[in-house]
Amino acid sequence: MRRMALTLLLVWFCGSVVAESERLAISCGALGVELQLCQQGVDSWSSETGVPVKIISTPNSASERFALYQQILASRSSDIDILQIDVVWPGTLAPHLIDLSRYIGENTTRQYFTTLITNNTIDGRLVAMPWFTVAGVLYYRKDLLEQYAYTPPTTWQQLTRIARHIQNAEREAGHSRMQGFVFQAKGYEGLTCDALEWVDSFGGGTLVNHQGEVTIDNPQAIAALELASSWIGDIAPQGVLNYDEEQSRGVFQSGNAVFMRNWPYAWALGNAKDSPVRGKIGVIALPRGGKLGHHSGVLGGWQLAVSKYSKYPQLAADLVQYLTSYAEQKRRATAGSYNPTIPVLYQDADVLAATPFFGTLYESFENAVARPSRITGDQYARVSAEFYYAVHDVLAGKKSAAVALPQLQRKLERLSRDGQW
Repeated sequence: MRRMALTLLLVWFCGSVVAESERLAISCGALGVELQLCQQGVDSWSSETGVPVKIISTPNSASERFALYQQILASRSSDIDILQIDVVWPGTLAPHLIDLSRYIGENTTRQYFTTLITNNTIDGRLVAMPWFTVAGVLYYRKDLLEQYAYTPPTTWQQLTRIARHIQNAEREAGHSRMQGFVFQAKGYEGLTCDALEWVDSFGGGTLVNHQGEVTIDNPQAIAALELASSWIGDIAPQGVLNYDEEQSRGVFQSGNAVFMRNWPYAWALGNAKDSPVRGKIGVIALPRGGKLGHHSGVLGGWQLAVSKYSKYPQLAADLVQYLTSYAEQKRRATAGSYNPTIPVLYQDADVLAATPFFGTLYESFENAVARPSRITGDQYARVSAEFYYAVHDVLAGKKSAAVALPQLQRKLERLSRDGQW
């Protein structure tokens, strides 16, 4: 029925649409195999519909991509029909996006994680469909932990000790490039994710609570950032201050790190045929902040949205529905370790065979901590930037956490206007 509707739509346009060389345009990320998988999915839809689609690659940096989208949408450009948007952007970009519920029924949307559909529904409008979800996880070298008689760490303090011991022992044994721990410490949205995991795991909250109150200046948050700052130049290289996801993965996958914080996509790449660490990788939940802390992985992931300025919103919505479908999400999960947004896929035998930790860490994905984007609305980008600037200063040794966080608290309180975002 859906293909029949598309055929009728094309006929209604009297052939003028098909004659265009670039019928639709979609933005896709290029992190890992992301661009390749997007191309394959788009090609499959195009072969079924006969509608050409141009893929537009956008920056891997979420901050740079967000700025690009803001420019494009502010100009009301129709150059991009479908945008791949971060889980924290629906509230800010909603005025520029169509209501997908006009094209995608409730029988379809109820198959997805309720939290994600809720996240993408702004003022009663479904402005994006969940494509893949992620939560931060800890990768470790199984072979090295076994060699040195360690079990995987459950606290950040244990990780620090284990990383230091193995790193130093490997260097003494001639592996001079070995690092204990790599993560995302560049001044961008990725650092917001990493730092929020540290702070929340220590019981330090999530920057802004559900009531809109700024909560970052507290002893637990200070302790979390003090520990993280101690890693720089010890178990983490100084260069980590400029690492994003791919640079972190490059060090770990080349065999030069014991631990890595990253997203699930790195699993498939780390176990590729040409990977030096193939078969040597373990994945667990990120550590707790001490005995009284808890495991905390930040909710991430990407959605597909249709620009309000698209000339062909119905066709664009159809492509969105195709790319976020059960079959397409299963293909992406097995080929690239991209977390599905449809819960039943976490019980699929093929998916679990390709990425076994999807089953063991399902609760981590389902209960991941959210960044405070809904409560802060269109101020979130500023809130996040102020946070990662402050954290970067702490990691770089420019300020202590005890100085940086009270300053950050005051800045965010001025932004919030007494909790009224």
